[in-house]
Amino acid sequence: MKELLSGNEAIARGAWEAGVKVGSGYPGTPSTEILENLVKFKSDVYCEWSPNEKVALEVAAGAAVSGVRSIVTMKHVGLNVAADPLMTLSYIGIVGGMVIVVADDPGMNSSQTEQDTRHYGRLAKVPVLEPGNAREAIEFVKQAFDLSEKYRCPVILRSTTSVSHSRALVEVGERITGAEANFKRNPSQFVPLPIWGRKLRLKAEERVASQIKDAAISDLNRIFNGNGNHELGIISGGIAALHCRDIFPEADILKLGWAWPFPDELLKDFAGKVKRLLIIEEADPIIEEHVKSLGITCEGKTLVPRCGELTPIKIREIRAKVYGEKFEMPLPAAEDLPGRPPILCAGCPHRGIFFGLAQFDVIVTGDIGCYSLGVFPPLSRTDIILCMGGGFSLSQGMVKAGEKRPLVGVVGDSTFFHSGITGLLDIVYNQGNSTLIVVDNRTTAMTGHQDHPGTGQTLMGEPTVAASIEKIAEACGMKRIRVVNPYHINEVKEALNEELSVNEPSLIISRAPCILKERKSVGQALAIDSAKCRNCKQCLKLGCPAIETAGGAKPKINAQLCIGCTLCQQLCKFGAISELPPPPQT
Repeated sequence: MKELLSGNEAIARGAWEAGVKVGSGYPGTPSTEILENLVKFKSDVYCEWSPNEKVALEVAAGAAVSGVRSIVTMKHVGLNVAADPLMTLSYIGIVGGMVIVVADDPGMNSSQTEQDTRHYGRLAKVPVLEPGNAREAIEFVKQAFDLSEKYRCPVILRSTTSVSHSRALVEVGERITGAEANFKRNPSQFVPLPIWGRKLRLKAEERVASQIKDAAISDLNRIFNGNGNHELGIISGGIAALHCRDIFPEADILKLGWAWPFPDELLKDFAGKVKRLLIIEEADPIIEEHVKSLGITCEGKTLVPRCGELTPIKIREIRAKVYGEKFEMPLPAAEDLPGRPPILCAGCPHRGIFFGLAQFDVIVTGDIGCYSLGVFPPLSRTDIILCMGGGFSLSQGMVKAGEKRPLVGVVGDSTFFHSGITGLLDIVYNQGNSTLIVVDNRTTAMTGHQDHPGTGQTLMGEPTVAASIEKIAEACGMKRIRVVNPYHINEVKEALNEELSVNEPSLIISRAPCILKERKSVGQALAIDSAKCRNCKQCLKLGCPAIETAGGAKPKINAQLCIGCTLCQQLCKFGAISELPPPPQT
């Protein structure tokens, strides 16, 4: 039977069919939907959103060393967080199959970097498989579990944004029966003290050598023959290789589904049969560098861009370079449409906090989440973003460096539990004086409203303890803690004024639920009385998309977008903004 599935849906289905029993992860586009689909099989599979990716990988590792199959999901930057346990897990190994699904984001569609996960496979000495579409994804994840158990090590399945979110007809099957958990003590295998770790290190190299031989004959790597003249050969991987099939129909193409370690004999054999060899790979020249290390002449990044996604149109541009042809990039179909800059939603509770911060001369160290949009005009109230949790820690570094202006560190509620607690603890312990803000909208909003330890519900849909940000901060030693309603501007200003004036750390929790998750208005929609409006533009400083204006015209409120938060009404000094009358009863 065939079903139309996205890449993420196919990975989830493949994991279920492979008999996986434990799934963990942390939400992050483009990987989020994998666990959201796997949990639909919750009668067979335990799934959880872990506080962060490190914890998620450790949970999956615990399941795998007990003998059952497990899967852990994250986006590419999440593997940075999980890298510590990954490196050691490669040494001690697993018993049940364990697959680490990492979704890369070429083109940085929703990410702060464009890093290439294949580097981590090489660094950790674990296999990397790279499907090119949903049809391959379901098969690759099942083969990944088999390879993991064969080599007794985790296997990375590298997806990309296009693979994760594109759809294809997929052959679906039944679930196999997995093993039961039965951990067997073996300290010399599972406790990497130096006396045993040195031997495990040697075994890891032996394992890689075996994988190189097996990769050369694996059906995960496929050759597509061109017109038979063997003038041009292309080595590629993932979805880029499938694009190459369409755009270079005359070429012989070696598609590497087993992305690392490399099938050296296969590479040599393929290269020996073509007159000109071209490496077309997204991101870094990992294949190219390895092919050249084998003494094989090839072309790569001199013709292929290093940055951005290799879309079909970009590969057509590469083709023009290969053959010395002229190529003009086609104009966008709707080039005359106005730009649509990213902006906080109408009625977003974060808007009140950033508007309040705009009234003070402070440095704002931000973080990853919806609230990162506070950097854009007219709010313009975020000065630097580094990584999750960095919103707190960066402020401490600036304070200790001697920065004269007050420091305000901002993180979201999900980010607080992910990696903000340690930054807060550092500031208290090392006697900083940053003003810290948790913008608590009761969900992981940017990735689609997933639960976290503060929401009181698990991924399995079960009620659970709701961790308290206030009590955690108090346990860390924070003495000044207050909760504000971000829809009350004067309350926000008063809190900021008081906390910025003290010479000790303080925590402000801005608490109001995400209006997209709640799907209900805060209050009655508002309207602007043009007769009372003085066109002072004060309301426009909120950057609310429900408030519209053109040229020098007086602003108006789009009643279809307004959720009645009243922030604009609080700012209007002329009483020009009031509630719309309720619609007549029918």
